[in-house]
Amino acid sequence: MRLQAALFVAACVSPAAAIYIDEVNHVDFHHALLGAPSPDSTFFLKPSTSSNASLLYTVSDKSILGAVNPRDGSLVWRQDLSRSASVPTGGASILRGLDGNNAVVGAAGDYISSWSALDGKLVWEDKITDGSITDLELLELEDASATSSTRDTIALVGNGNGAGIVRRLDGDSGKIKWEYKDDSGDTPFQVSSSPTEVFYISLQSAILKGYKIKVTSLDSLTGRQTRQHTLSSDADVTGPESVLFVGANTASPLIVWADKSRKSLKVNVIGSKQVNTVSIDNTSGQDIQQITVHAPHKLNALPHFLVLYRTSAGSWAEVYHVDMKTATVTKAYQLPFVSGQSVMATSSIDANVYFTRITDSETIVVSSASHGILGRWDLESPSSERASNAAAEVATKGSSVAVRSAVIRDSGDWELIRNGQTEWNRPEALIDAMAAAWVDTDAQEDLAHELEVEGHESLHAAYIHRVKRHVRDLQHLPDWLKELPKRILGSILGDEVSNLDSFGVAKPVIVATRNGRVYALDTGKQGAVIWNVQAVETSSWDVKAILNRPGEATIYPSDGSSITLDLSTGAITSRSAPKDIKIRSIATVEDQVLGIQEDGTPASPFDDSTACLVTTSADGRVLGWAKSDNKVPVWEFVPPSGQNIIQVTARPAHDPVASIGKVLGNRSVLYKYLNSNLVLVTAVDPHGHTAGVYLLDAVSGKLLHEATHIGVDPTQPIASTISENWFAYSFYGDATDESAAKGYQLVISELYESDIPNDRGPLGSAGNYSSIHGDGLPLPHVVSQSFIIAEPISHMAVTQTRQGITTRQLLCTLPFSNSIVGIPRPVLDPRRPVGRDPTSAEVEEGLFRYAPFLDFDGKWYLSHARDVAGIKAVLSQPTLLESTSLIFAFGGDVFGTRATPSQAFDVLGKSFSKLQLLLTVVALAVGVSFLAPMARKKQVNMLWKA
Repeated sequence: MRLQAALFVAACVSPAAAIYIDEVNHVDFHHALLGAPSPDSTFFLKPSTSSNASLLYTVSDKSILGAVNPRDGSLVWRQDLSRSASVPTGGASILRGLDGNNAVVGAAGDYISSWSALDGKLVWEDKITDGSITDLELLELEDASATSSTRDTIALVGNGNGAGIVRRLDGDSGKIKWEYKDDSGDTPFQVSSSPTEVFYISLQSAILKGYKIKVTSLDSLTGRQTRQHTLSSDADVTGPESVLFVGANTASPLIVWADKSRKSLKVNVIGSKQVNTVSIDNTSGQDIQQITVHAPHKLNALPHFLVLYRTSAGSWAEVYHVDMKTATVTKAYQLPFVSGQSVMATSSIDANVYFTRITDSETIVVSSASHGILGRWDLESPSSERASNAAAEVATKGSSVAVRSAVIRDSGDWELIRNGQTEWNRPEALIDAMAAAWVDTDAQEDLAHELEVEGHESLHAAYIHRVKRHVRDLQHLPDWLKELPKRILGSILGDEVSNLDSFGVAKPVIVATRNGRVYALDTGKQGAVIWNVQAVETSSWDVKAILNRPGEATIYPSDGSSITLDLSTGAITSRSAPKDIKIRSIATVEDQVLGIQEDGTPASPFDDSTACLVTTSADGRVLGWAKSDNKVPVWEFVPPSGQNIIQVTARPAHDPVASIGKVLGNRSVLYKYLNSNLVLVTAVDPHGHTAGVYLLDAVSGKLLHEATHIGVDPTQPIASTISENWFAYSFYGDATDESAAKGYQLVISELYESDIPNDRGPLGSAGNYSSIHGDGLPLPHVVSQSFIIAEPISHMAVTQTRQGITTRQLLCTLPFSNSIVGIPRPVLDPRRPVGRDPTSAEVEEGLFRYAPFLDFDGKWYLSHARDVAGIKAVLSQPTLLESTSLIFAFGGDVFGTRATPSQAFDVLGKSFSKLQLLLTVVALAVGVSFLAPMARKKQVNMLWKA
């Protein structure tokens, strides 16, 4: 009792800062993600002419534009183009940049914008009203009209009706300098440029089949058409995908395609009518599956290019040179065939062009001028993932070269290899995380299982079982003794925060992503990837739940199948085939896993006669099920006409209650309404602009409480959560009368058995009651209060601790500021006095005057100053320390931290020096050993004198 009282007093301490500055990157971690990099829009670029330092730029498949530091892989800045763009289905984003240019230009759908290459600040933006961006290029040439070092942009706009528009946009303001309209009905394809002209390339339908490539030359200053011709390609080009390459910003821009049999390559120097046919020297004996062209994008680079040919077993490459005077193409040399994966990248230094080849085992660099290998490095840690593309940067010093390559894997992950050594890896596939689950270590799981077995045996059998368990544990004694000196030194000299792994603060997390991958992250090591595997080959894996058992994790997708993985290695141990049903959600009843179908019906009956199951259906119903009949629901809840259910929330599986009542200032008690079967239903009427909140009993389906809000904006986020004896929800409310509030609102409600202190209500102190028989459940006394907040809340969760003694925090995801805040529950107490100062008794309770506007205190931000974007779900997990709760957020970025809502009252602080304590004890012991004989001698002398 004394220990519980001490913990309760410690839990009442006022909340401390969410995270201290010296704990950043120590107790928390953040993976700031971009998504899978686009192969054609990923490059190294020097953003400043005063420095040779480069940044790595890309725009991802999520239309997120960003710059990454090549040294450590950290994100320098990023911007989400999709927030302002209307991106068509299957549409790709585009990014262009030039060395020495002060900005990079990106486009997605109907949105084009220019951003500062150094810090990502917006330079200008434009919303296209007559189509969407098809292609984008920066003019490297300078003309008399140029007034700054920022290059102008050539944008190709296609409206989907066979019309193309070429526009030249001012590099500083984005204003249109000129535009060229093509109303011929041809398909707009790409734009390119040479030192003197701008080229508009379109695909013209042939009479019989295929497409002819039409090239229109435009004056770069006025945009007027100077000439136009078509290339006879209808026998080979069946669509835009048949054209392999259109070069831009080069001394000799090229158009490259291949014949249908892939036995010859067709190359045209843009601006000329000549088409060069080069035979493909395929000595591999295998069919060519893919052809990729790599060429420099600098105006002063040598007119050389490389073609990579891939087969099912390997690849080889050929380097070609272009004669500028005759516009002819000749083969210079060939890189030999290598088995396995192989990707190429192009880089330039002044006029020199270099090609970098990354294979399964090595990296080599060659010059475009000759076949001699300038540098070769064996890969120190080859990846098991196949590389799809790469961008490289070569540096020369005398006769030696160095290279760093940003390799894009098929999984979407991104890694940088410098001279054969992997410097960093960015797990970009985590941006598509669908589900996640905490994992307890095997030792903790095994001990919990053993203790559970002992709890169900007789006293004698439990004692024998424990003795046997302790004997088995002796096998670990040698290893324990071997590690003992290290643990002692680490305990004395190490940091307190980093020595809490044995208290469950470093649990792994299993994450399943949309592209079929499964990751294991170590939250104790800044979210490092322990392992990742490709569980299924798909791009739309709809994972509903991840459930863990000792040593293994099972993933349940929506197709009714399941995949079980070993937690230590990630190896797939078993699979089950998909079923002919679509799973809406996953429920667990005791140890049984149930799939819930689209109509809300359990896919299989459950055996627990004491369990009740609540499901939702696709047509907007809430259903209650019991073992007595698994085909017909016991009860059904349908919201009022016009309202659609958007969320159904139950109390967390781990939601301990430390106290059944709230002690008031006068020492009386308000007893909490505690019901483990509470279900919170949130519904909204999009036409009537109303929202309803309904509190149900899961056993009987009885409506315990309801609240209706009018003037609700259904397009804004609506989030809710429930825990212990309270629930919270947020929405955007528009004022419908003078007394109503307009803005984002956060509502908190507490449930009590009675509004009278020391009154237990109709049930009194009854230990058993029935939700169905008799008069059923009494209605709770509900105390509610609302607050105006500055921004919407997209997701809510509650911190969880081991015994529930620690003050809870309401975890809120803020999509506008890309943050996560933990609001202390005392701040949201609905009993705060309104319109007056609290009495002395209320002050003793911790109540303070109610203020309608709730300003998020800087100390509440669990994400600190980080930009945690795209979060869709937040998980909380208790640890063995009552003061500490683990938090993991995913869905866009990945973020993890530790929360101590009542301060770390059961952990020694950082200021406590164990070494100093030990030295003090040793000094006291030494002092006592010297002074003890002197004290005894003095006592003896005093006796003789007496």
